[in-house]
Amino acid sequence: MAIDQEKLLHWPFEEITQSFAPKDVILYALGIGAGADPLDEDDLRLVFEERLEVLPTYATILGYPGLWLRDPGTGVDWQRMVHAEQSVEIHRPLPVSGSVTARTKVDGIIDKGKDRGALIYTSRDVRDAATGEVLASVRATSFARADGGFGGPAGPQPTPHAIPDRDPDLVETVATLPQAALIYRLSGDFNPLHIDPAVAARAGFDRPILHGLCTYGATARVLTRAVGEGRPSRIRRIDARFTAPVFPGETLRVAIWRESSTTAAFTTSVIERDVVALGNGYIEHE
Repeated sequence: MAIDQEKLLHWPFEEITQSFAPKDVILYALGIGAGADPLDEDDLRLVFEERLEVLPTYATILGYPGLWLRDPGTGVDWQRMVHAEQSVEIHRPLPVSGSVTARTKVDGIIDKGKDRGALIYTSRDVRDAATGEVLASVRATSFARADGGFGGPAGPQPTPHAIPDRDPDLVETVATLPQAALIYRLSGDFNPLHIDPAVAARAGFDRPILHGLCTYGATARVLTRAVGEGRPSRIRRIDARFTAPVFPGETLRVAIWRESSTTAAFTTSVIERDVVALGNGYIEHE
């Protein structure tokens, strides 16, 4: 079954209402690797309820519609679909507990051609359920690797943020846990690609891979330290392009280029395999 562009553009997403508490925020932080050092004050802000703060990337799991592309009606081979891009823009620091609403929409579809796949752009605004105030805007791109050639538009595609042609100003490393995907999935992303070896094999991997959004969150934790003085409330936006998978237990190298007093570019690489996992990174901060 091929992608039906008009059907996808008008996919009937339901509005999601989601409540969360400090334990949910803490579980997310543990999933992206926080808490390894019990004396680390920056990490304690992410895992200790008495001084809890919320990373901006927590917005990616708020109002999340689940693996909706798994529905046969989408025409997408979901087992060969991967996360391609992610952006989170924070309009107000996320609370440690509350209720939010969100409705996802498909903003566009790009047909890269037969045997080249398709790009599916989605977005949602995360709103405070009581006031209707927008807390965060979440945008994502899915790469349907097996679904190009359906006759859709070939462009235009957004231009990714350029990485400066010079040495980075700062480099930090962070280890991922061997069981990171098992913990992270408890925050709501139950794609079996990240736990079932058989599903991973059908997708072309020799073992389950880490959620792209787990890598994204782990990177955000490093960036918050590097440019946000360890305070999540100082971060306003984080964009990244997923360029290679990460396997649980690998070590990430985050390179940061300061571009102004409030912006920076970044990449995240896997040290063990010398590959870039997140490219064209961009962050806005106070």
